Order: sequence, then structure tokens, then C-alpha cells
Amino acid sequence: MADTTNFSVRMDSSIKKQCEALYGELGINLTTAINVFLRQSLRVGGFPFDVRLDKPNQETAAALSEAEHIVRDSDVKRYSDVEEALSELKR
Repeated sequence: MADTTNFSVRMDSSIKKQCEALYGELGINLTTAINVFLRQSLRVGGFPFDVRLDKPNQETAAALSEAEHIVRDSDVKRYSDVEEALSELKR
């Protein structure tokens, strides 16, 4: 058996319960899930997933702003279905 050690992690109790349920459905316990995460981190040389701010780029932010404006503007033409919108585009 490999040389093992214990370590403690502080976490929100609700998150722990949710993760225990999730990983339980996958057939593993939280300790095994953490070991998988750590081994994968070593294998890839960092986090085994993207870590970044959830911030849209400038083009996406502009599109979101335009969509919000369209939703609020009562003068914007509305369509009841896709066919109606397509027929309008063909004119």
C-alpha cells in the first residue's frame, strides 16, 4: 500500500453534502474524488479545468446589452413564430 497521509479541508457543509451525493451517484466517495482531482492536476500541470473570470468578451457584452434593449423596447417588432420572422426577412 502507498504511503498515505491525512489532511483537513474547510468547506461549506452544504457543498460537502451536495458533492458527497453527486460522487456517491458516480460510485465514489469524496476522498476518492479529491484524489482524482489532485492526480489529474499533477498530470496536466495545473488545474484540470479552465479557471477564469466569468466575464463575457466585449462583443458578447455588446450583444447582451442590445438584447436587453430589444426586450425592454415596446417599439421593437415582435413575431409569433419563426415562419413569421422569416417571411418578414424575405420581403
